[in-house]
This record gives sequence, structure tokens and C-alpha cells, in this order.
Amino acid sequence: MTLTKAELVQQVYKTHTSLSKTQATESVEAFLRISKNTLINGSDLLLSGFGKFNVKDKNSRRGRNPQTGDELTLDARRVITFKPSGILRDKINNSL
Repeated sequence: MTLTKAELVQQVYKTHTSLSKTQATESVEAFLRISKNTLINGSDLLLSGFGKFNVKDKNSRRGRNPQTGDELTLDARRVITFKPSGILRDKINNSL
């Protein structure tokens, strides 16, 4: 099962009764916007008790097209990695 943004808004709305549905939506959107902008600017995002999103620069490298076998050069790029916190990792493993 995957949690969608709409379901996340619904959960925020249900657990924070003082917020209207519009305010819950705006809160989730604001958090996502701030998170995206932080990562786009190249900064890491640390959420205590959840984990850390890291932005890493990858150099260009030689690659191969698996269908044709032709060699090509893969461009330099940025990737995002996620490392869960120990707390989250323990909770996930204890929920089995």
C-alpha cells in the first residue's frame, strides 16, 4: 500500500481537529515545498526520528546501452539518497 498526498492531508486533518481541510492541505503543501526547495538547493534534509535525505553529486561516467551494447557517456547528475534514523528502522523491524 502507498500513502498518497491526499491521504496524508486527510490524516493531518483527522489528527489535528483545530485545522480546516484547507489548512491541512496548505500545511502539507508548505512542508513539501520547503523540503523540495532545500534539496534543489543542494542542502541535506534531516528529520529527527525519521531520517536524512542527502543530495549527492555523481560524476559523468562511461556506460553501456543494454539493448545494443553500444558504449555511451552518462552525464554528471545529482541524486537523492535516504538514510532512515535508527528509531524508524527499529520501529519498522519490530512491526513484523
